[in-house]
Amino acid sequence: MTEHDQQELDTASITFVDNPEDRCPVVLLLDTSYSMSGERIQALNEGLQILEKELKEDTLAAKRVELATVTFGPVALEQDFHDAKDFQPPSLKADNNTPMGEAVEFGIRMLEQRKAIYREHAINYYRPWIILITDGAPTDNIDEAKRLVWDGEKNKEFMFFAIGVEDADMPALADLSLRDPLKLRGLAFNELFSWLSSSLSAVSQSQPGTGGVTIPAPGWTIDV
Repeated sequence: MTEHDQQELDTASITFVDNPEDRCPVVLLLDTSYSMSGERIQALNEGLQILEKELKEDTLAAKRVELATVTFGPVALEQDFHDAKDFQPPSLKADNNTPMGEAVEFGIRMLEQRKAIYREHAINYYRPWIILITDGAPTDNIDEAKRLVWDGEKNKEFMFFAIGVEDADMPALADLSLRDPLKLRGLAFNELFSWLSSSLSAVSQSQPGTGGVTIPAPGWTIDV
């Protein structure tokens, strides 16, 4: 075990003593490539603030939902897993390319490590969510990412949602994701993150492993 792993376990021990609630881990994979500059990155940042506000207003979701933020362009961990009550949205800036495959692989590895920590501390957890948001096409190979996504979905290890913004390569997202990708209507990030908050609130009201949670219909999409 590395020193970083030990520090993560020690931090988790303190967190789970203070808050022993079941957990729903969520990884946000956010495209910060150059094409997201201007209004797009501004709208994305505003949407993350909506997510923070609405989750913190739900007392149970604030304790059960855990958020991690990963950006790609290049791939970087903006914020490791935090209870929603402690979530502070990063201020994102756009630059560089779109290493989507690497970002997906990174996010899935993060989830596996987080689930191992839950098991170490006897914490029950809901099926994790991965939310990928991009306005472009991958600039790296996505074959391994696709394999991991499809295997993870089929084995019910997580739910993977691919969301395309404006000029996103929707066929590439359809190839990557087992679920049909969703196309954002304009820059409706506020509606998107409000939907995500409502969905996670519904999940947090249920019992882990029971299924049958009704997720609100996304009203922020357009047909492609």
